[in-house]
Parts: sequence; C-alpha cells; structure tokens
Amino acid sequence: MTHLMNTYARLPVAFVRGEGVWLWDQSGKRYLDALAGIAVNTLGHGHPALVKAIEEQARRLIHVSNLYRIAEQEKLADKLAAISAMDNAFFCNSGAEANEAAITIARLYGKGRDIENPAIIVMEKAFHGRTLATLTATGSRKVQAGFEPLVSGFVRVPFNDLASVRLVAGGNRNVVAVLVEPIQGESGVNPASAEYLRGLREICDRQGWLLMADEVQCGLARTGKWFAFQHAGISPDVVALAKGLAGGVPIGACLARGIAANTFKPGNHGSTFGGNPLACAAALATLDTIEREGLIENAERIGALIRGELAAALAGVAGVAEIRGRGLMIGIELERPCGALAARALEEGLLINVAADNVIRLLPPLVMNEAEGRELVGRLASLVREFLVQSAAAAHG
Repeated sequence: MTHLMNTYARLPVAFVRGEGVWLWDQSGKRYLDALAGIAVNTLGHGHPALVKAIEEQARRLIHVSNLYRIAEQEKLADKLAAISAMDNAFFCNSGAEANEAAITIARLYGKGRDIENPAIIVMEKAFHGRTLATLTATGSRKVQAGFEPLVSGFVRVPFNDLASVRLVAGGNRNVVAVLVEPIQGESGVNPASAEYLRGLREICDRQGWLLMADEVQCGLARTGKWFAFQHAGISPDVVALAKGLAGGVPIGACLARGIAANTFKPGNHGSTFGGNPLACAAALATLDTIEREGLIENAERIGALIRGELAAALAGVAGVAEIRGRGLMIGIELERPCGALAARALEEGLLINVAADNVIRLLPPLVMNEAEGRELVGRLASLVREFLVQSAAAAHG
C-alpha cells in the first residue's frame, strides 16, 4: 500500500542510480534512457560538473528569499539573456509556472492598453501545464475534463494555420498576445513551420500583440540550437523555460524583452522558491556544460543520426506513418495506438514514452553519443516491428 495520491499510471520499476544515458533499477538491471525524465536530464545522470556544482552550492547556501539579492540568480539571468537576446528573467519552479508568468505579463500588458478583458490566442493540441490558467490554455479536452469552470481569456485556433490567426485579428479587439510551442511535445512532437513562426511574428508586430514562445520542452539546446524559435530566425517577446534548465533540479524561467520586460513591477508577481541559490547554481553548471562539451552540436548530430537510421530500419514497415522532429526531440508516429510499447520497451531495458496515443516520443539526454544512438535505434526498431506485426495479426484474428 502507498500513501501517494493516485495521479500517475506508473510503470513497475524504481531506479536507484544513473550514469550518463543509463539507469539501474533495484535489482541491478540496466536501462538505456531515451526519455531523460521527459526532457529534464539534459546532461544525463550523475554528470560530474552538475554534481559538483550542487554539492558546493549546498555547502554554501541552499535558500534565502527573494526579499534579498541572490548573486547566482543575477548571474543566471545574465547568461539566459545572452543566449536568448531577451532583456530579463523571472524565476519560478516549473514550466507551468513559467507559462503562468507569461500569461500574467500578457494580461498586465493588455490592461496597460486599456483592454478590460485581455485575451490570448492559443493553439489546438497545445500543452502548457496543469494550473487552472495553463490547463485552459492547453488544447486537450482530455486534460481539461472535470476541472470546469475553466479560466476565461483564451481564443483557440488550429496549429500551423496563419489564416485562422489573421481571422481572429480582424474580429477580436481584446487579443493582446499569442502563446505557441515552436514544437508541440505532448501532442506528438509536432513542429511549427518556420514560415508559421515568422508569420506570427509579423501579425503580432502589426497588431501590437506579444508573441510568447513556450520552450519548456523544446528549448535549451534540445533541437540543435539554444531555442527552437531560433530555427525560424525570429525573436519572441516572452519565452517560457523549465525542464532541462538545471539538469534535474526544479527551476523555471520566464524571459522577456522590450515592453514585456518592463510590465512587471514590485508586487505584481513572486515565488518563494523561485531562483534560489541551489537551483540557479545547477542551471549555471548545466548551461556552462552544454557550451563546454558542444552539446548543442551533439544534439543536432545525434538526432539526425537517430532519425536517419530509424527511417532506414523502418522503411517499408506497414503501420509507420512518419518520423519527425528536430535534434534530440523525435516522434515516430504509428498508424495505430501504441501505448503498450512503453511497458514492452521497459521489459527490454529501454525507456521511451508514447504521446497522443500513437506517437513514440524520444527525448534522450544531450550527452548521448553515436554508439548509444545506434543502440537506441536497434532496440526500438525491433520493438516497433514486433508490435506492428502482432497488432496487425490481432486485428485480423
């Protein structure tokens, strides 16, 4: 019996240690981690630079309060501004909180323009978190069901569809911002086209709206650039970050530039734990290690290798719809639900995830090397072929 609330359908394994892209369970069995704690363990497990930074900071100071200056927080804000071309940062503890901060900025921005009921355009199939506001912004009735009444102030449109955004622009005077994932993660690794992101930037500029990028899952070197929006050559006004920022230590950040950077005033927003010395030290070590070890380039190279070899290994296999993604954010869409594959892969010592019922999602640590990437492909391709043959036989049985 457990006293944990029944909020997760957990797989039957508990891990006790990790090293690089590998994890070990209580019985000593080894697993290849192709999920990285859902894009969190940027540096894999037990990276010496991250471990050292956490140990040293814990000895000095774990937490004070945002009532005072925090040197590590200021240094991290400087670093994030440098790599993102944003002006400043607000620190919190999670992706949902980072998106909440973005939503709050948009509403304050709208109020400053004398808009009584500011609204934000959000996308179908989006996922922004599980607080009430981010739950509402999320484009999934399955996630929202049972939590009504939801929060007002959101206008939903299809993803990757500029015409629908232009239609809203022509008829809704309350809109103040657009919130978009450059790559939708939870709905099955769906990339926004570069033309779409550039078009959103153009519309927002023309309308005086804020363009807000949710990079909680796709940001921080995962796609082969620091941020996924950089592939389109644009700059958002607000960027939400979390997951991989501190390699596993909880932290979130909301970055802003221009007018959005000056919207918050003292007392408008806050967080007790947000940006404490320990989390910021871990984040600084993570970002420094990404640069020092060339992990941005590694994500691009190993991601291309995995996608290419999967395409070759699964070529002509009936039931494989598409292999897509950028860098080490990869989706393999099948033509039938494949949730059972996560448990089957676990039996074979491989950690994967299934999103949107029929998309195998891969989010490996950025430290994965070529040999490990090839091993991932070999194990996964075999499992996919086996699953599709068995499910096809069952369907005709």
